[in-house]
Amino acid sequence: MYTSSVSRRAGAAGSVLDLGLTLGVLARGPGDPSFRMTADGTVWRACRTPQGPGTLRVAPAGDGRVGAQAWGPGADWLMDALPALLGEEDDATGFVPRHRVVHEAHRRHPGLRLTRTGLVLESLIPSVLEQKVTSDEAYRAWRLLLQRHGEPAPGPFPGLRVMPDARGWALIPSWEWHRAGVDGKRAATIVRAARVARRLEEATALPPADAAARLQLVPGIGPWTAAETVQRSHGAPDAVTVGDLHLPNSVGYALTGARTTDDAGMLELLAPYEGHRHRATRLILLGGPRRPRRGPRFSPNDIRLI
Repeated sequence: MYTSSVSRRAGAAGSVLDLGLTLGVLARGPGDPSFRMTADGTVWRACRTPQGPGTLRVAPAGDGRVGAQAWGPGADWLMDALPALLGEEDDATGFVPRHRVVHEAHRRHPGLRLTRTGLVLESLIPSVLEQKVTSDEAYRAWRLLLQRHGEPAPGPFPGLRVMPDARGWALIPSWEWHRAGVDGKRAATIVRAARVARRLEEATALPPADAAARLQLVPGIGPWTAAETVQRSHGAPDAVTVGDLHLPNSVGYALTGARTTDDAGMLELLAPYEGHRHRATRLILLGGPRRPRRGPRFSPNDIRLI
């Protein structure tokens, strides 16, 4: 089993990197079989790279440095992609906080960077699973599918799983989707995406907007899913998520105190951050006041009982 390791400075001398904030967006729930963060801040990540399965370990090493190790056929690819994963390609030029909430969050979280994985399918599939269901339902489906149809990740960390390859996703039978709580519409979307996986992965070489447009050529993938994907695969600073049930209200409440805001209102509020609207929303969610909840929570509809 191939192993690669390196110690490198994460960004310019004296810069700060918050591994948890930067890479935490790649975890799909606290029980994600492909992602673990230990108490000392070490991140373990199992991936299916173009060179095959691989496991990456990234840990703070002091003095602004990180230590990284990788295992498996995808080890070299993971090491080559490490700078982008750590946000070294994230360019915040032109970003100016225009609201007190954004300014304070930016000041308090200097180590936040936008990660770029360079992998489309691993972000696209869980984003499809999250369509129109609760987070808990989507996380459970991702966990069950990886446990039943993924494979053990290379390396020493027990329990890590690598997601199936494109053919593996396409061959999952209908009853297995049902067992994981995934309805036919979402399952069909994932199968369609898996069948054109090569073309979708090629989108990593495109600008984020063009990549999102290519993703949306697949029936069942709309602006919400495309934005959630390119935010991770491309580190897209302007890929603001529209069509979300909660985000417009969260942004509106944090910036104006309004209890309800629609997509159009959110985009108007974010207009001063053109080019960095995703970055602004990350900071708003980190530092903004939480909108008080009123009324019942969204009730899950467990299709496994049908």
